[in-house]
Amino acid sequence: MKTYLAIFTGSPDSPNNVKWKALDDATRKKKEAAGMAAWGNWAAKNQKSILEMGGPCGKTKKIDASGISDIRNQIAAFTVVQAESYDEAAKLFLDHPHFAIFPGDSVEVMEILPIPGR
Repeated sequence: MKTYLAIFTGSPDSPNNVKWKALDDATRKKKEAAGMAAWGNWAAKNQKSILEMGGPCGKTKKIDASGISDIRNQIAAFTVVQAESYDEAAKLFLDHPHFAIFPGDSVEVMEILPIPGR
């Protein structure tokens, strides 16, 4: 089994998010409840593959040779899964509630490689 990091992306300016924000409160709360239920069902269905459920990501700080600065990126949340291949890992996220119900843009999956020399 290999380990994969799934990054959930989203943008406040995406067409899906603009539509989401335009919903009236009652409709949005109903969709949020349906989305959270669907996310829970997804997690239960894939529990054997989920190593770390992860969660939403907050504001971002960038640290580099110039110091520390506030930045914005597209990362909304993360999950760590295990699968035999990239394709199997990617298939776990087909029709995921992040973009099927919520206004998320996509899920990006990448293998977590071993640290060289360890």
